[in-house]
Amino acid sequence: MNATGRPGARPGQRDLTSGPIGRSLLLFALPTLGSSILQSINGSINAVWIGQFLGERALAATTNANLVLFLLVSAVFGFGMAATIMIGQAAGRGDIEGVRRVFGTTLGLFAVLSTLVAVAGWLAAPAILTTLGTPAEAYPLALAYLRVIFVSMPTGFLSVLVSMALRGTGDAITPLKFLALGAVLDAGLNPLLIVGVGPFPELGITGSALATVIANTLSFVAMLVFVYRRDLVVRLRGAEWRYLRPDPALLKPLVTKGIPMGLQMLVATGSALAMIGLVNRQGTTITAAYGAASQLWTYIQMPAMAVGGAVSAMVAQNIGAGRWDRVERVNRSGVILNLILTGGLVAAVAAADRHVLWLFLGSDGDAVGAATRINLIGSASFILFGVSIVLSATMRANGAVVAPLVILAVALFPVRLGLAYALTPAWGADAIWWSFPAGSLASMVMTIGYYRHGNWKKGRPLAPPEAEEQAMACEEPTAKKMPVG
Repeated sequence: MNATGRPGARPGQRDLTSGPIGRSLLLFALPTLGSSILQSINGSINAVWIGQFLGERALAATTNANLVLFLLVSAVFGFGMAATIMIGQAAGRGDIEGVRRVFGTTLGLFAVLSTLVAVAGWLAAPAILTTLGTPAEAYPLALAYLRVIFVSMPTGFLSVLVSMALRGTGDAITPLKFLALGAVLDAGLNPLLIVGVGPFPELGITGSALATVIANTLSFVAMLVFVYRRDLVVRLRGAEWRYLRPDPALLKPLVTKGIPMGLQMLVATGSALAMIGLVNRQGTTITAAYGAASQLWTYIQMPAMAVGGAVSAMVAQNIGAGRWDRVERVNRSGVILNLILTGGLVAAVAAADRHVLWLFLGSDGDAVGAATRINLIGSASFILFGVSIVLSATMRANGAVVAPLVILAVALFPVRLGLAYALTPAWGADAIWWSFPAGSLASMVMTIGYYRHGNWKKGRPLAPPEAEEQAMACEEPTAKKMPVG
């Protein structure tokens, strides 16, 4: 017996249906948290390179282009989440062919979608930037950057899918390794291709985008080589390549469950944009202070997101294995882990917030003071919101995706934004900051209510029975057991 909890399990892969729940959840969540931190650090480093070498216009250009990229990723993220849950359920019941059927169908879908996005994005990039109101002085740079980024969409989307599929099987280490490889390559190639060092040409902002394309492509290819050399469960061989032709029986749950999960990200983005519009009315100092506090919040919310992803995969596997006795314990462990990690991070940031905020705001005492107050009021809301994330992840693992979407929309728009707009005339800017804990509290209360009294436990496995029967009819009986050697 090794650290994975079952004899002969492959490196990095965990059987999430047995063994101590709290320890397994922590060890599974930490690599996902590491991946999020790496992505944020990588983005920050690239922003430094662009700002230092190319100036404010280039930085503004990448900000506009990255907003487009985020919206596109949000649109397809739900499909990847649905695939992760379906793969987790299949892995939990020991159905290796079910894992590969779901992965193949999703891979085929992503290949088509990413290609269409790349072509359409290249052609529509000028119109997109115009619609966003990109400043005229930044427009040419944003166009050059965005078009190269669109070229990277196929490998970028497929890399995200493979990483999510591996997490669904219980392997969070492999995605972390190759995300780290991509981050190092990206950060290292950026200055070389921006200014032209040694044999590298001087490409300016296009060089920054090209560095991202090269890094993503090399890390994706390296991950595929690793998957096949280690014979990990998501690999396709021989007759299994036919799974790349999307199966209608699997496409239905992918779409019906994936769209609401993708909409959750779009709802959150829409709320954030509306909030920025309200903050901007408070003046430049408050806007700068809010921007600095938001930088801290990016990291504060990461533990809850990582724990939520780990809970979703772990619950999906246990539902697939019929281990409902473990589902409530997984959920409870996730809530406790969120309270410890997010609560500890909030306390640490509160203790050192002035020193950290100074890095973003310099010696502007008014802005630092405002940012400190914003962080003091708003940061604790992420502890409450983390509880909602964990509970929603548990329900989502059994296919309940509409209720969490509705709860999120109500918490962010009528509650958070409604309170902020209604109370601003009397409370001033403080109304905006207090709307964060109010919205998070509303979300937590509604989510707990639905978790306890809703019908989410009555959902059926996302992979429909006819798909499972078809898989059993066309495969050898010996192929049904998850490989452990």
